[in-house]
Amino acid sequence: MNLILFGPPGAGKGTQAEILINKYNIVQISTGDMLREEVKLETDLGKAAKIIMEKGNLVSDEIIISMIEKRIIKPDCKNGFILDGFPRTLQQAIDLDNILDKLKINIDMVIEIHVNEDILLKRINKRALESKTKRDDDNSEILKNRIVVYKKDTMPVLEYYKNLNKLYSVDGMKNVEEVSKDIQNILS
Repeated sequence: MNLILFGPPGAGKGTQAEILINKYNIVQISTGDMLREEVKLETDLGKAAKIIMEKGNLVSDEIIISMIEKRIIKPDCKNGFILDGFPRTLQQAIDLDNILDKLKINIDMVIEIHVNEDILLKRINKRALESKTKRDDDNSEILKNRIVVYKKDTMPVLEYYKNLNKLYSVDGMKNVEEVSKDIQNILS
């Protein structure tokens, strides 16, 4: 099973991905995590990405597509994967489809976790206060910019998957268990 999870930053994609990983024995591919790892390791990619990410902007398609392609051909993806935070733009979605066609892999479903932005900002601020390992992107100014970028770039992607009859939406304002149950219902 190959899935894409959509939702603005802080919508709970990571939490839901964790539940799906355990239930279906698939792997999560988070471009955000991959990029943060590169930044932490201070690779050339990480140094370049850090400057871009600190402004709340998106890393180039070429970099992300190349990272994704290298990742999905690893043996642990044979059982399936969840793409989290990717594709973010229509061009990335098209490029992803081209790569997947070449590799003879299909995306089975795209699940959007729909949330209220005002409540989302409160949720992120709470996460930043409670977390022992603060993420650099957990502050309201960067988050507001990321939500604007998300809406501008990602809405056409949702439309793209809707036209392919692969898009399903769940109410991300419910509690974690209810959102998970809604996703399970879609998958079964």
